Amino acid sequence: MKRGLTFDIPNTFGQFAADILKPFPISAYTWFIGDGEAYTDFKEDTDTDLFPQNQRIIEGHELRQRLEGNSYYMIFAELKAFPSGMVTEINTYEEYLKSPCELVLLIADCSYVSLYCKDPDMLEALYQQAVQCGFLHVDYVTDENDARTRLSVW
Repeated sequence: MKRGLTFDIPNTFGQFAADILKPFPISAYTWFIGDGEAYTDFKEDTDTDLFPQNQRIIEGHELRQRLEGNSYYMIFAELKAFPSGMVTEINTYEEYLKSPCELVLLIADCSYVSLYCKDPDMLEALYQQAVQCGFLHVDYVTDENDARTRLSVW
């Protein structure tokens, strides 16, 4: 069974999370923002965090504005989409399956993307989007090849 996708994005400033999630209705969900590191700029003495550490839960319209309104550099990112008011803690794939979470986007080391989506049709649309964007090494994560033990970048 297909669980998700893996692929590589360019290691540079861009709007890659917005590009990745283009087929997904970002605004329709409440998002949990896990530990990560993403910047809109690299300026000293300036708050350039794309996701401030004190804001773990944001509404989809705000996330969409952040992802589409800025060029950013994602070093690590953990984004989880939940129906409104249903955010719960999930750490493993098994917890994800039992939770109301619909999508998990993990970006590690600036380039390596893992994406999990429960809706098979949406997963196919996200796969086609990754291919269309020219991302490298686009492949499905399946029950047989998923070596991830935690749905986290740490």
